[in-house]
Amino acid sequence: MRDDGTFGVLIGKHDRRGRLIWSLPKGHVELGETLEQTAVREIEEETGVSSEVRHRLGEVDYWFMLHGEKIHKTVHHFLLRFVDGELSDTDREVVEVAWVPLDDIPQRLAHPDERRLVAQVPDLLAKSDA
Repeated sequence: MRDDGTFGVLIGKHDRRGRLIWSLPKGHVELGETLEQTAVREIEEETGVSSEVRHRLGEVDYWFMLHGEKIHKTVHHFLLRFVDGELSDTDREVVEVAWVPLDDIPQRLAHPDERRLVAQVPDLLAKSDA
């Protein structure tokens, strides 16, 4: 949250067809990490900003094919508060990073499941500010 509104950070990556798609940052849990610790670490690695967990948003389950093998993945999403840092796209998988006004995030996100999770954010922020 800033004087000019509430923003979220999104990452841009190229899909298999070379198109730029926007998504929420995410990554793999490392040995000994909690899901919350993973979220904070991955946000910093992928965007350059440090943060702290405010709320759990939910999970997204999906399947994909990799080298002919069907893979199942569950991604746990959290709402985080910015603490410090500058946006950076130095992560080799990330092409772009951007601060996006909260109201504009759903239109930017490529995946409907992520749009569903982000739709909860205004209510969560209102409840936590009350």
